[in-house]
Amino acid sequence: MKITYTARKVTLKDNFKERVEKKLKKYDRVFSDDAEAMVKVTVYKNRQTVEITINDNGMIYRVEDTKAEMNEALDVDMDKLARQIRKNKTRLAKRLRESAFDEPLVEDEGEEENEAEVEYELFRTKKVSLKPMSPDEAILRMNMVDHKFFMFLNSDTDKISVVYIRDNGDYGMLESEVDG
Repeated sequence: MKITYTARKVTLKDNFKERVEKKLKKYDRVFSDDAEAMVKVTVYKNRQTVEITINDNGMIYRVEDTKAEMNEALDVDMDKLARQIRKNKTRLAKRLRESAFDEPLVEDEGEEENEAEVEYELFRTKKVSLKPMSPDEAILRMNMVDHKFFMFLNSDTDKISVVYIRDNGDYGMLESEVDG
């Protein structure tokens, strides 16, 4: 697995990088050798955020946590990643290595041994008419209807896009792209 580090308002020490590599090494049997992990560490006034994004064969796994210390945030991120993989184990088994789930990724401490298999059930389908508009107008409309996201036809790019509110209150935008 190739690991790329990005540090904002902090200089990462070698012992933190070694710790990240040691923790991600546990997932070598789950992800292919071509997997790419991006570790982004951001330091704010009294909190540190560690965000890990793993891209493997078109599947993206992302975890993020903010704590007082970056090592604490890293530990929580690793737990979240393990839960994310374990929760979707049967669906992921088709896309990941065959032997990935022969052994448990982490020891379940205090968690139920057999987590109930979650079935995704589509409750409602809604049709949306896509009106060409700018991202700013889409954000305004999203805020007016008090939603967390809003799909629209981006008048700047002529692509279907989605604006959304991030956990930290900032806005994000997803733009469609056809894989070829």
